[in-house]
Amino acid sequence: MYSIEINKLTKKFKEKVAVNEIDLQIKRGELFALLGTNGAGKTTTIKMMSGLILPTSGNIKIENMDMKKDVIEIKKILNVSPQETAIAQNLTVKENLEFMAGVYQINDKDIKIKELIKQFKLGEVLNKKGKTLSGGWQRKISIAISLINDPKILFLDEPTLGLDVISRKELWKIISDLKGKITIVLTTHYMEEAQCLSDRVGIMADGNLVEIGTVEELIKKTKTKSFEDAFVSIATGGKL
Repeated sequence: MYSIEINKLTKKFKEKVAVNEIDLQIKRGELFALLGTNGAGKTTTIKMMSGLILPTSGNIKIENMDMKKDVIEIKKILNVSPQETAIAQNLTVKENLEFMAGVYQINDKDIKIKELIKQFKLGEVLNKKGKTLSGGWQRKISIAISLINDPKILFLDEPTLGLDVISRKELWKIISDLKGKITIVLTTHYMEEAQCLSDRVGIMADGNLVEIGTVEELIKKTKTKSFEDAFVSIATGGKL
């Protein structure tokens, strides 16, 4: 069963084609990494798949629902953790969780909040304001907030961007523990991150989805020695 199906998905900004007729199917429970250089079309694709912006043309199905007809229902079963840390800086961690639980009208919100506090080990920072926390903590809490509505699909846009090695590894463990339980679409510039976490990888270049496969399949196809080399070969069309 596919969790996400997109067909000939296209986005134009005036005359610029940001995403060019891409086709993609993502299985339920899969962690799919969408990679590409800056401007390749990754973030635009994620914004269309999550209903944040409308495509110029093409179709998107989420859990067999049509994005054009069922966008309200679709938004109930997905969530997004954006590149920008999505927590209120003047609220405490607990207040952030309570606020978002109210926004999503979560039943038994106290139980859900306790579950997230335990899952993300937030006890030591629970009463600290967002603005006093390190980048690693803020990113961790941002992901926790994105799970407040028990989404079936989670979009993670550069979740560890700018974090130190230890904070990055801690978040990898959290993301890895979610694999198989929900469908995750991940964008990242860290090749090690994609290699460590993903079931499959899609590589975009100039708005096109040029290759899809496992890390091993892409290394084999490009006859390279590492995933980073395989990515460079695919993303540049073998020019480097």
